[in-house]
Amino acid sequence: MTAAVIVIGIVALLSTALAIILMLRLLKSQESPKNEASALGHQVGEIRQGIDKVNEAIQNLNIDRAKQSERLETMLSSLNTSSSALQNILANTQVRGQWGERMAEDVFRLIGFVESVNYTKQSTTADGSSRPDFTILLPDNKKLNMDAKFPLTNYMKLVEAESEADIQEHSRSFLRDVRDRTREVIGRDYINPEDNTLDYVLVFIPNESMFHYIQQHGATLVEEALRNRVVLCSPISLFAILSVIRHALDNFAIQQASNEILSELASFDRQWERFTAQMDLVGKRFELAQKGFENLAGTRRRALERPLSRIQAIRQQRGIPDAAPFEALGEALDEPSESDEAWALQEAESPDEK
Repeated sequence: MTAAVIVIGIVALLSTALAIILMLRLLKSQESPKNEASALGHQVGEIRQGIDKVNEAIQNLNIDRAKQSERLETMLSSLNTSSSALQNILANTQVRGQWGERMAEDVFRLIGFVESVNYTKQSTTADGSSRPDFTILLPDNKKLNMDAKFPLTNYMKLVEAESEADIQEHSRSFLRDVRDRTREVIGRDYINPEDNTLDYVLVFIPNESMFHYIQQHGATLVEEALRNRVVLCSPISLFAILSVIRHALDNFAIQQASNEILSELASFDRQWERFTAQMDLVGKRFELAQKGFENLAGTRRRALERPLSRIQAIRQQRGIPDAAPFEALGEALDEPSESDEAWALQEAESPDEK
């Protein structure tokens, strides 16, 4: 819209300048000869055409400016409607609590936490009297409880206040609301060594500007909370805290894996010693078997062959025939001939003719 106004101003200045030039030319024409009248008339016509174009451009700019103003008014109306709807929604205490929990879960997911693995929701404490919004699971079965608090009513009044007196009044009311929410957490069983919790509890403020106002104007409130082991945190500071916790979890997992690997290495070393001892024993037995086989194939074989050679020499000296022909004859008598097979076949075909 500002650019359109500047353009219109420039066009108006140009129109004024053209009008002045035209007047000067007319004055000169009265003193000039008649032969210059026609040229001046032609120039006047061109100037009039230029002025008509400038007027047309101004009209177009006015139309565009009106359209832009209408679109801007529509956008502002939509924005006001959305803001009013958001204020009406956040006026509900339960809805504000759900929104705060949702923002905390977004930070959990952003850091890489998984529900039921790295944190739980609405888990009952050991005494069964309270349920924190979130319970962060730590190594060695440790726990860190956290509640989401959103004291918005008096903070919105503080933001909308105009007079200094209203600002001071709503500021005190807002800080009192934050102190009350902090004391509510202190009165619950969120810090309990018997339940294996840490000595601190987190209170999540799901709005950065609100958290900064507490830090700047509620120093005594923050100190009181820390004395009672309550840590106030915004989305950014919660992200930083969870990053430290995630780093500690990763280091713990690496340490656990290293211990398991070292334990497995010790078991492997014991089994390796047993394996090498058994392998040495089997090797010795193979060596004894090899020596025994060499003894049989060498010394024992030669010892048996010597008496056989002497027996063979005695048989040859006395002319005793070799027993091989008699053995061949016995084998031939034991084997059935073709005539025997034919006779057996004939007997099998006519058993009744005997």
